[in-house]
Amino acid sequence: MRSTFAPCRSSIAVSFFDRIFVADSFSCRLDKGTHAALNRFRDIARKAGENHTRTVWVLKCDIRKFFASVNQTILLKQLFERIPDEDIRWLLAEIVGSFNSGQSGVGIPLGNLTSQLFANVYLNELDQFVKQDLRYPNYVRYADDFVFVSPHKNELLAVLPIVFDYLQSNLRLAMHPDKIILKTFASGIDFLGWTHFLDHRVLRKTTERRMFKRIAEQSGKATLKSYLGLLSHGNTCGLRWLIANRGVADPLIGNNQ
Repeated sequence: MRSTFAPCRSSIAVSFFDRIFVADSFSCRLDKGTHAALNRFRDIARKAGENHTRTVWVLKCDIRKFFASVNQTILLKQLFERIPDEDIRWLLAEIVGSFNSGQSGVGIPLGNLTSQLFANVYLNELDQFVKQDLRYPNYVRYADDFVFVSPHKNELLAVLPIVFDYLQSNLRLAMHPDKIILKTFASGIDFLGWTHFLDHRVLRKTTERRMFKRIAEQSGKATLKSYLGLLSHGNTCGLRWLIANRGVADPLIGNNQ
């Protein structure tokens, strides 16, 4: 067994791969968290709709059981193409091969920090295909959720089967059939816990219920302040008032303990 290898810190590993990722890939990247993804989605929709002067369509997709479906051979090939060091290759093979989702050579564990990085590496192939081959600019991906934006519905209808086939043929992944959504931005787009409209966004009802359930179970100040921070990124004055009146100050609405 090898014992001389000292693994790099996760932040170094993330920054090493970050240079290969497209700008519109979010999650587990510096300054590329949920709020950055939400704002980028809003900005490209506004641009596609010429500042709300024309109808904007959104195609929202989700990969079915993504983490349980990652092909380990494909993932290791992607990693090894960029990492020549044999010790690091060995370690990565050990990490990836230590888990399977019930089928040998398939799956990475959900929730691990390494898996979040691996997800970006794995789906970078999709990002590059969309940006370089399809030359599609209005695209945002956060983990295994991704959206296409266009003023032309037929354009999105044409993109869908191409991306569907690419995922299946090149990455051995399948879209979730019940989570492929094509609708106008004005009708409300559910993305990353929020429902988005042309000029505002509101917290998704299921997210709101989960939030209040957690607050009831964990009433500490840290939990309340965390949710107040989350809610500051949307049209949520009423919700923030309810939370702030549980005893935590919210500077956005002027409540004090």
